[in-house]
Amino acid sequence: MTNIIQVVGYKNAGKTTLVENMVRALTEEGYAVGTVKHDGHRFDIDHEGTDTWRHREAGASMTAITSSERTVIMEEKSSELDDIIRRMLAMDAIIVEGFKEADYPKVVMIRSAKDVELVHRLRQVIAVVTWVPELSFPVPTYSIHQTNLLIAWLLSTLCPEADQ
Repeated sequence: MTNIIQVVGYKNAGKTTLVENMVRALTEEGYAVGTVKHDGHRFDIDHEGTDTWRHREAGASMTAITSSERTVIMEEKSSELDDIIRRMLAMDAIIVEGFKEADYPKVVMIRSAKDVELVHRLRQVIAVVTWVPELSFPVPTYSIHQTNLLIAWLLSTLCPEADQ
């Protein structure tokens, strides 16, 4: 069974750093990890002049490039999170950065007291990482400086076989 966990919060709360640390810890434990990142803006991973860029500019709806080490598939459409997750079910764990309203277990990042509303508004909050030490919540709560403890807790909670 694939474990799915979201890391959510507002801009500059530390989401990407936490995801990076979670991926590293899970990978070191031998897990295959997939990640999904939500971007609220138009982005492009291809560059003007490359062959795949030229294919897309010519009108291709889907373009793939592969080498002996990597494959990338680009689609000229938005994708629902559940559709992306279905493509990653071979992974042991999937870490989703963003998609606040999706219905998966969440770690909420709190940068300031005004962000607390996220903890109360969102579904499936399982833990909080906060920059504000005096805040407490009815779920496991960790200081931004204790993310190693959060990751250890996640490993024992979501991946109990990691304790063996």
